[in-house]
Amino acid sequence: MSWAGFAAVFAAFFLTHSIPVRPAIKARLTARLGARGFGILYSLLSLAMLTLLIWAAGRAPYVELWPQMPWHRHVVQLGMLAVCLILGFSIGRPNPLSFGGARNDSFDPARPGIVGWVRHPILLALALWAGLHLLPNGDLAHVILFGVLGAFAVAGGRLIDRRRQREMGLARWQALRQAIATAPRFGATATPAAILIRLGLGVALFAVLLWAHPAVIGVSAL
Repeated sequence: MSWAGFAAVFAAFFLTHSIPVRPAIKARLTARLGARGFGILYSLLSLAMLTLLIWAAGRAPYVELWPQMPWHRHVVQLGMLAVCLILGFSIGRPNPLSFGGARNDSFDPARPGIVGWVRHPILLALALWAGLHLLPNGDLAHVILFGVLGAFAVAGGRLIDRRRQREMGLARWQALRQAIATAPRFGATATPAAILIRLGLGVALFAVLLWAHPAVIGVSAL
């Protein structure tokens, strides 16, 4: 694949992420598909485009910037376990301040869970994923890929903050942030069984990623 082809896939990735969430377009799609249907469809599209982008980076012209060292993969493996645990504790939980939350109307700011530690846990997981994968992938195409995605995840928090302020109103958004900030960090936010289930989901996700990495990415993660 040429650099032009890689750039075209990158452009398609950002277009498919930005166009569907524009207020007018999202409203029409949500009216037709429902909020849950839109969320599922958008998530599947995002995953498909991310897979295509990673595939394109692996076939772009190879220009080495630094070599891969054996310890690089061990760092990535440990870091990706942390990423999967963050996702395990954040996906499907209420989080009205970010995206990816479920049942946001049931969110209790006095018991915020992982939201009490980080407002945008899924974006944090994405930023860590990108930063970790920079280490063993020292060729130009992958540095562009993971560098841009990492920067996108970091900048995304501010974009989502502004969007939520518009949707919720500044006063309500600030009040919710203040209530979360004063909530106990180690309070009884979940039952032990719920915590174990979330831990298990994170570990299971890590195992699935290890298993699927050769088939999806074409390279073993071990």
